[in-house]
Amino acid sequence: MNNIFDSHCHYDDHWFDEDRQEVLDRVLGKDSAVSFVNHAATDVDSSLFGIENAKKYPNFYTSVGFHPENVDTLPENWLGKLGELYELAAATGKLTAIGEIGLDYHYEGYNRELEIEVFEKQLAFAAEKDLPVIVHSRDATQDTMELLKKYKAKGVIHCFSGSAETAEEAIGMGLYIGFTGVLAFKNAKKALRALEKVPMDRLLLETDCPYMAPPPFRGQRCESTMIAQVAEVVAEQKGLSPQQVCDMTCENAKRLYGIDR
Repeated sequence: MNNIFDSHCHYDDHWFDEDRQEVLDRVLGKDSAVSFVNHAATDVDSSLFGIENAKKYPNFYTSVGFHPENVDTLPENWLGKLGELYELAAATGKLTAIGEIGLDYHYEGYNRELEIEVFEKQLAFAAEKDLPVIVHSRDATQDTMELLKKYKAKGVIHCFSGSAETAEEAIGMGLYIGFTGVLAFKNAKKALRALEKVPMDRLLLETDCPYMAPPPFRGQRCESTMIAQVAEVVAEQKGLSPQQVCDMTCENAKRLYGIDR
């Protein structure tokens, strides 16, 4: 299997601190099954990490943006900083999206009003720049969908955990759906029902690495090559070969992110 496009990864995570360079060199090397990765930024440092590696690796692309879990530590004039990060990333020719942005109501003590404000301003920024968004939504489906409609957003709902009905709604809005190794978990019935509703031309594969490694690697640190296991699950459900799934989802990600190579 080859032509893997990991549409959402976090190689800046502390799980890679001891051997990050070695992992990136291997995952992005000429003998790898991985054709492209897209780094999903979460704050200033994460965005800068993406920008630097986009300069270094031909097949490394990046977004810029602020994750909802980081709204309480936003820098002063964060929206101006987003503009600066946008300019730096755009200068590499490897900027894909504004993200990872969205809403997360999972943990106690979250600031709903601030999360919504930051999400809205980043949606507006993306619309102004004509860029897709990479959307994080956890326990916040209704508010997320309403805001995506309001701003007529284009992009992907990553690590999709919603219902089959929400998947259909998102597809109807022109959005893409990103699935992780969760599809291969034993308790993946909800995700598989959602997958049934997603046409192949709107499907992206991702790791969200280092998290959610699929079997037989579950509990280990995830990396982009493990998308092969997710492709096998999709292939079985869609009546395709795993290679066809990799080829089609790679083309989908390139289309969404404006990659013409």
